[in-house]
Amino acid sequence: MEVQVILEKLAQLEGKIEEQNLLQKEVLTFNDVCKYLDISSSHLYKLTSQKQIPHFCPQGKKLYFNRTEIDQWLMRNRQETTEDIETAAANYLIKNKRK
Repeated sequence: MEVQVILEKLAQLEGKIEEQNLLQKEVLTFNDVCKYLDISSSHLYKLTSQKQIPHFCPQGKKLYFNRTEIDQWLMRNRQETTEDIETAAANYLIKNKRK
């Protein structure tokens, strides 16, 4: 039983080390991006074939990704909070009240 616990802890540590290595890389492979985004390979293929995600294909076969561009892609289409909308509405009313 004790050996099993040690093996589980080692597997957890291995996963954490892989995550840290992934965050250190600037250029990611196809498999790296699947892990990074936590999506299936078929979904990533769909995104690349439809040119919905930034990627590079230098030799016509293997796909590569810039981690910074992937991060920016993830951060697109930000949904505003209720507070953001209320602040914008209040600012609009204040601005247009003077006119």
